[in-house]
Amino acid sequence: MVKDQSADFGTEKRYDDGIPMANGEEAGVNPALLRREGFASEAEYRAYLATLGADGLPRSEDYGEVPFPVSEDHVLEARLRELREELENLRARLHVIREQAATVVSENVRWADASAHAQLGNQPWLKLAGAMATAFVVARGIRRLPLGTVATTALPLVAAALNRKFARA
Repeated sequence: MVKDQSADFGTEKRYDDGIPMANGEEAGVNPALLRREGFASEAEYRAYLATLGADGLPRSEDYGEVPFPVSEDHVLEARLRELREELENLRARLHVIREQAATVVSENVRWADASAHAQLGNQPWLKLAGAMATAFVVARGIRRLPLGTVATTALPLVAAALNRKFARA
């Protein structure tokens, strides 16, 4: 006897067409329901399906809508994954908004510079600084004038001029 050969050689179970069964468990299967090759026509295929249905095998219509039990962990993990994706999306959008804001600020600076050059010519910032310095010096000079006595003297003259104007009207 060969080492790999089984002791009960030649006693394996066979289908009606002479094809040996893989194991003895298939003995309860109706051999008329087994097909080794494809179908010759659509009608033969439908007849085969009808045979399977008539044999009492369950059909898809026999099964009701059975909900698949899902643990809370899977639901929470899915929600966490969705939130992470949304957070990543928001970060990307925020990055784009920051870039756009930086572009807007730099364009506004360019516009202000171009506007100053158009209104004041060359070296507009130097001209603006000179105008501000002149305004500061004039304001300091006006503060040193004795406007209190000038205002006290001028107030009756202004009132008399207003009275004459209203008297004519």
